[in-house]
Amino acid sequence: MTVNEDSFTNWKHREEIAESMIPIIGKLHRERDVTVLLHSRSLVNKSVVSILKTHRFARQFAGEELSVTRTLPFLQALTTLDLGPSQIDLGMLATAYQADDRGLSVEEFTAQAVAGAMGADRIDRREGRDVVLYGFGRIGRLVARLLIEKAGSGNGLRLRAIVVRGGGDQDIVKRASLLRRDSIHGQFQGTITVDEENSTILANGNEIKVIYADDPSEVDYTAYGIKDAILIDNTGKWRDREGLSKHLRPGVDKVVLTAPGKGDVPNIVHGVNHDTIKPDEQILSCASCTTNAIVPPLKAMDDEFGVLRGHVETVHSFTNDQNLLDNYHKSERRGRSAPLNMVITETGAASAVAKALPDLEARITGSSIRVPVPDVSIAILNLQLARETDRQEVLDHLRDVSLTSPLRRQIDFITAPDAVSSDFIGSRHASIVDAGATKVEGDNAILYLWYDNEFGYSCQVIRVVQYVSGVEYPTYPAPVH
Repeated sequence: MTVNEDSFTNWKHREEIAESMIPIIGKLHRERDVTVLLHSRSLVNKSVVSILKTHRFARQFAGEELSVTRTLPFLQALTTLDLGPSQIDLGMLATAYQADDRGLSVEEFTAQAVAGAMGADRIDRREGRDVVLYGFGRIGRLVARLLIEKAGSGNGLRLRAIVVRGGGDQDIVKRASLLRRDSIHGQFQGTITVDEENSTILANGNEIKVIYADDPSEVDYTAYGIKDAILIDNTGKWRDREGLSKHLRPGVDKVVLTAPGKGDVPNIVHGVNHDTIKPDEQILSCASCTTNAIVPPLKAMDDEFGVLRGHVETVHSFTNDQNLLDNYHKSERRGRSAPLNMVITETGAASAVAKALPDLEARITGSSIRVPVPDVSIAILNLQLARETDRQEVLDHLRDVSLTSPLRRQIDFITAPDAVSSDFIGSRHASIVDAGATKVEGDNAILYLWYDNEFGYSCQVIRVVQYVSGVEYPTYPAPVH
């Protein structure tokens, strides 16, 4: 047999194993509310090829591809355990097992590693939490996709309604079509049907009421059977506590804003300060996409090296706030054609750092340029550190943070020498460290941080909503602090 035939036979064998993993992963998710991860990447509802590609990502961790032949025994061991709702990382299990010298079997090691998800410590399955989307633009539709995707177990977040202004004939049909097909993020993964008579969209079995209103005061959510809901405001029309309080109508318990909050509204970056949310807090903000992109790596750098000061320059894709062609705009430059120009504009991300990282004493400044791409931006973070270091130490630290720390869902790490912006469309991380572009000299470090300012940010919003709703389940094995 030739080498090529050996390689192909090996591929077909791994395909067969990955295929056998799919029903096990699905059953754990549906019946026990267990999400199976591989180095923080969910394997739920993934194809055979996606599972194999995710295993290949482990090269970042150990320098070699993680084989499905190594992870399958851990997955099979999970089926024998009485697990409660949790997230279990097969990659972390396999890596920890390899480093363990106690001579335990895979079954024994797995039972010990996930003990917190069993017995007296296990979390009971909860009823799903109602969610309402107020507004249905770029972020609203992506958040809707994520909510529908994560509704598989029936015990998490349930998208019950979308509130929009009336748009004339076939309004609901057009909105459903925008949910179904997206020029940047592709096709919706599933089926969508529309009931115009009852003003309802049915997406993967989720019945979503479309409510028409021009103002929050017009809606009584209890009339639609909605109770204790978390309302996600995607409009950005109201950004202070007084304005956002208008949403606290019958049936709504909390309000989450997908824009920087003003005044005393807490600005939350999941992974950094989400644990500061007070249980009785009814109004909070998820800050901006750029704030979410820079704060986690800024915290990672400050924790290890100390940060004395910094400047962030964001090269940001254009947004709906800009004009397609030159036309009047309240901002001085945003009126110029977005797809034809680079546009200097302001960013509040640097000033928002203080809200998310109040212990950071460094002064952070910032500026922004909008450029003619529809999605994915890059933040160039220029830092003066408290001690001298070198490029390899910085990269090793950020790589480790991206793989094993509590920030591993926020920070990704890439070594590809030819990476460009479109490669990061659909990234679920708040930011991705570009190792090849990183520059370090003495006490100065310059980080290049890619981020999908639409989808990656939407994932951060969902994480915050999961946390405040009580359905953000613990991960096993626990990340390294």
